[in-house]
Amino acid sequence: MSTFKALVVEEQSDGSFVRSIKQWPIDKLPDHEVLVEVQYSSLNYKDALSATGNKGVTKNYPHIPGIDAAGIVAESSNPEFSSGDKVIVTSYDLGQNTSGGFGRYIRVPADWIVPLPKKISLRESMIIGTAGFTAAIGVHHLQHNNVKPDSGNILVTGATGGVGIMAVSILSKLRYNVTAATGKIDQKNFLLNVGATKVIHRDEVQDESSRPLLSSKWAGAIDTVGGIMLDTTLRQTQHNGTVACCGNVLGHELHTNVYPFILRGVHLAGMDSGNCEMKLRKKLWQKLASEWKPENVEQLSRECSLEELDNEIDRILNGQQVGRVLVNLSD
Repeated sequence: MSTFKALVVEEQSDGSFVRSIKQWPIDKLPDHEVLVEVQYSSLNYKDALSATGNKGVTKNYPHIPGIDAAGIVAESSNPEFSSGDKVIVTSYDLGQNTSGGFGRYIRVPADWIVPLPKKISLRESMIIGTAGFTAAIGVHHLQHNNVKPDSGNILVTGATGGVGIMAVSILSKLRYNVTAATGKIDQKNFLLNVGATKVIHRDEVQDESSRPLLSSKWAGAIDTVGGIMLDTTLRQTQHNGTVACCGNVLGHELHTNVYPFILRGVHLAGMDSGNCEMKLRKKLWQKLASEWKPENVEQLSRECSLEELDNEIDRILNGQQVGRVLVNLSD
């Protein structure tokens, strides 16, 4: 084997970017310890940015995006992994400046790799993917700060997106009452089917008043959009509640005040899946494979091939994606 099939993004002489399916030389992969034959990947917003030439995500082209990969070890110079091992690789630099999961093979450092836990398949692990792992960090923060199912309602913003839908599903599995906020109110039945207790329009979580505190509504929240919705959520969170955040769709700046923190003891926690320490990473993947694994995991995604991925990239960039997109490279 000298080449493998991959979605390759190339920069043109006029500064534009073109993506196409190509045979890519395996010797162009970075010189890391473990070669993995990828069976499944998934589509994330960061992948779409890389696939359109965003230099804030990927500095050099040509490039193979894909921040998620699950597959089988083909070769390893590290004794921790052997040929035939089933593994998950997400985060770190995969798919950003290191050739990613939208190719049949990746070569990565051993310390990026999580052995596939029991009770979960390679396919299921990529339906969950970085989105589900990020949501799991948020749930971990809620539990760490003693937000329990009987503490009150949990808000999930951007609920039809990848992180949002996984958060709704995991929280529902753990018997939390989940209010899903979305601009895609036509997806109400979908959100209810995957575990939301209530679905509201995102406008209900966008208070532009100058009031430092609002009526308490949430015992906790997982916010995937940032901006005014994060500010509003903080002002609506009850005493000793926790808000975990990971998104900036509504802006990277947060304009708020100190009163939720000093009068209600609200906790604001970040969800950084990219550099999560390995000890916690393995612990959360074990949970995602067992007690946190959504009952309806297959319902959360639709499947596409590498050849069909181009259209899905356009869909996510246009805000049309609902749930997860599983990329099947196993054929």
